[in-house]
Amino acid sequence: MRISVYFSPEEVERSRLPGAAAVVIDVVRATSCIVEAVANGARAVHPVVSVDEAFRLRASLGADTLLCGERRGLRIDGFDLGNSPAEFSRAAVSGKRMVMTTTNGTRAFAAAAAADHVFTASFHNQSAVVAALPSDGSVVVVCAGKEGRFSLDDTVCAGIVVRGLRDRVREPASLNDGAVAAADLAGTHPVTGDMLAGTAAGRALVDVGLGSDLALCARADRHQIVPMMYDGVIKAPRG
Repeated sequence: MRISVYFSPEEVERSRLPGAAAVVIDVVRATSCIVEAVANGARAVHPVVSVDEAFRLRASLGADTLLCGERRGLRIDGFDLGNSPAEFSRAAVSGKRMVMTTTNGTRAFAAAAAADHVFTASFHNQSAVVAALPSDGSVVVVCAGKEGRFSLDDTVCAGIVVRGLRDRVREPASLNDGAVAAADLAGTHPVTGDMLAGTAAGRALVDVGLGSDLALCARADRHQIVPMMYDGVIKAPRG
């Protein structure tokens, strides 16, 4: 099998997506929120790139739809929820459709959309993702990064997935340079709120008063669900 890791959506080799399983990671904080939302009963999450698109889609989906997301880390004016995992409680999201736009994460879903299967990963469900991925073929891991650049938080999560999948397959996996680097970094950076606070994404959250989200995002294997994207919409896995 072949495992490729890309540190930002801009780096993705789109020709590798058809026939592949893609894994989208934005630890701080989009995929952490999506896993939390689906685990707490959200019907669907619609990731979109722009704020205008989010408002238009919400208008077409109906009254049970919530707008969620951020710009510069903060809730967007007119939105129901921001981008903190604590906001996506069962009381807030159960039975709801969600339209989400974030600075980095929703762009990563757009970059991965041509894959045959698209998995949503964070520290919250890292082991479940490893178990759900195929053990042959091609796996493409798309890190959201930070504004088109490498981010340590996403890369460590990607490395955990690579290491787990590599341990699962019977034959040696072929790794691109990004996958080798991610696996190495995952072996040297324990997942804690303090680790996330030392990253660029973590420092940006601290600067806007949302540093408490980092301990939430660092909670490993909080859920066993792996949300999947079907035709541009993220839901609980079928079957």
